[in-house]
Amino acid sequence: MFHKIVRRPQVEHHHLPTHLSPLLRQIYAARGVQAEESELGLAQLLKPQNMAGVAKAATLIADALAAQQSILIVGDFDADGATSTALCMLALQAMGANVDYLIPNRFDYGYGLSPDVVSVAHQKQAQLIITVDNGISSIEGVAAAKALGMQVVITDHHLPGQQVPNADAIVNPNQNGCDFASKSIAGVGVAFYLMSVLNSELKRRHWYQQSELPEPKNFAHLLDIVALGTVADVVGLDRNNRILVDAGLKRVRLGQCRPGITALLEVARRTPQRIVAADFGFAVGPRLNAAGRLDEMALGVETLLCADIYQARTMAAELDGLNAQRRDLEAEMQQEALKSLETIEFNQAQMPWAIAIYQQDWHQGVIGILASRIKDKYHRPVIAFAEAGNGEIKGSARSIKGLHMRDLLERINTLNPGMIKKFGGHAMAAGLTLNAAQFDDFAKAYEFAAREILKPEQLTGEILSDGELKATDLNIEVAKELRHGGPWGQGFEEPLFDGHFQVLQQRIVGEKHLKLVLETECGQTMVDAIAFNVDLKTWPDATIRHVRLAYRLDVNEFRGNESLQLMVEQIEPL
Repeated sequence: MFHKIVRRPQVEHHHLPTHLSPLLRQIYAARGVQAEESELGLAQLLKPQNMAGVAKAATLIADALAAQQSILIVGDFDADGATSTALCMLALQAMGANVDYLIPNRFDYGYGLSPDVVSVAHQKQAQLIITVDNGISSIEGVAAAKALGMQVVITDHHLPGQQVPNADAIVNPNQNGCDFASKSIAGVGVAFYLMSVLNSELKRRHWYQQSELPEPKNFAHLLDIVALGTVADVVGLDRNNRILVDAGLKRVRLGQCRPGITALLEVARRTPQRIVAADFGFAVGPRLNAAGRLDEMALGVETLLCADIYQARTMAAELDGLNAQRRDLEAEMQQEALKSLETIEFNQAQMPWAIAIYQQDWHQGVIGILASRIKDKYHRPVIAFAEAGNGEIKGSARSIKGLHMRDLLERINTLNPGMIKKFGGHAMAAGLTLNAAQFDDFAKAYEFAAREILKPEQLTGEILSDGELKATDLNIEVAKELRHGGPWGQGFEEPLFDGHFQVLQQRIVGEKHLKLVLETECGQTMVDAIAFNVDLKTWPDATIRHVRLAYRLDVNEFRGNESLQLMVEQIEPL
């Protein structure tokens, strides 16, 4: 299915610094960047004073340190949860805390601070629980912890429901009454802010002198972990998140990152000195996530905590193996899911506006990726379900622009009380649990609710292009400028261009990728290109001599030599 290529409007860009090229200024201006926002220094980070609950949480944790209480971090089982957990462990250990962590196994305990997780925390003799990247929906779990005499500090970034837990402190920029401007911050970003405020509180109390501990100036050395979690969680890269990610990437390029991150980059065949945000998103993040999807996320946390590069490489190799398993499992599930949708693939009249799919033998750990792939193929909101035991199924949802998934589930829940057992999430991604017997009823309610909100034109995928490049801009210098003009990511998309080219050579590499040699229509410039996962029914085809591409500029490195390569997002024969 071809997406419609829509060019961004050309806008005024003279307000941006003149040391940037006109091309980069236009790209920034088209994304709404103001003059002051082009600077990404740490001094421009939002201050924590407007983050509701952070001062109270820091005071509670400082009191726990002073009383030598046992602190337990309860994290989520994805990359954001793993990085949040590792960051808090490293920071609190540097502060002299008696601290441990627990990442609940998704298959045994499910998501969040459940009463069962609280029972484990109680067995560990925890006196203070700090949740990271979860907790805002854990009403029963917090109640159970309080009943057992434990204090609870929640740090989260997910949207709260109508009721919030009765925790001792809640730090979540998306809670009611919080004026912190970055609502897109990841869980690891919230944890970073809390640890920074806690550090200031401990300095105010002269804690380090009393404890004879080295006093941390700040926690900037943890920004590589913040950058990884932020990019891997695919949160919107507003200015504050771009500052955090940019600072973290700079540390990696300078060789100042955690050994675990270095080892993960090595197994992913990425060069630390050349790393960009996409390397975290497409190479490191999935390997970290694989632990939580198929096994225990503790392996991911331990990789990040590891201080020895040789041990880190062993753990990274294990994560790489799990990621290979995840890819194979996902490919098998995707094939099965697409086969079940073949009947509607070529019949737009029967295509549902919202796709709900379920198969008994699907794996809980990869249904989120499966939903994302099918969403991309059909440009519909998708929920993929897998068995969860005890007659229940768990779903992972992925949405499209214009449909807030968590709000949609809230509406379904309001109109159909009791149908959804529990749910939570954000605008673009969410999770839920149903009784398996109610899947068909839910699918109908989901379709009905989506049709109430969406318009037909929203079901046609669009590719936003920054326009057509001149032949003289198809060079490695421009590619490098754009590469380092980021960090690019969700909500601050990497520059993408479109144009017509003549096909000089074409061949399949790696079984399903199309390698091309192209020439601009005017015949001025010849360039290499690659399109991944092409339709082998169409390609290669020697009769196709002209194409329209949507593409990104990339620097290809091979045996120490650099060359320009177009990364093809969409290829249309002409």
